[in-house]
Amino acid sequence: MTTHNRASESEKPCCKTGRIADKYNLSTLNDDLIAYWTGDTTEQYSTRELATYVNQRVLESALETAGVSVKEGEIENTYRLLTDDDVSSGTRVQTRTELERDGVPIEQVESDFVSHQTVYNHLTDCLETSLATPSDEERLERSAEKLGALQNRTAAVTEDTVAQLERNGILEIGEHSVTVSITVTCQECFQEYTIRDLLEEQACDCYNSSTAEQ
Repeated sequence: MTTHNRASESEKPCCKTGRIADKYNLSTLNDDLIAYWTGDTTEQYSTRELATYVNQRVLESALETAGVSVKEGEIENTYRLLTDDDVSSGTRVQTRTELERDGVPIEQVESDFVSHQTVYNHLTDCLETSLATPSDEERLERSAEKLGALQNRTAAVTEDTVAQLERNGILEIGEHSVTVSITVTCQECFQEYTIRDLLEEQACDCYNSSTAEQ
């Protein structure tokens, strides 16, 4: 069950998300956030997905103000190049340079990006919206997203470190790729799982075997 009883600005000061909505003329943002979070639309977003949604709209508004025309999908891709952990630092710098050349104050825009916690606080405190307890499936999905982001970040940092050592002549290596794998081993059945497989199975062989015997 969901509830939302929005307080007026005169009753309660708003947070960064509200200020960003005013700054970038995102007049429907509050209604969109409530609808996407509570599932009043055809799909329901997590607060992490909502943060991405807000930030992409901020970026889109900044590009429009600078007179930069964009094609379908370019906002999403540009935001990915600016923020994703699996994007190299060189690519990120090049993207920022191109935006600055087009007249986009990208440093200010990036400082206006919000986190998923900021969006959550805006929904629950400023907009007084609430959700029922997340389902097991939602908890598993969020855990998988969090661990996947950590793996991507580790791979990106490793890639940048190797590239830097190679440029300085300290390390020699040909064409290469970096892969990060996390495994979990049960100390009772000695079965080894990738973290993705374990989250999908939701149990190791100890419990799967017990269930099968009953």
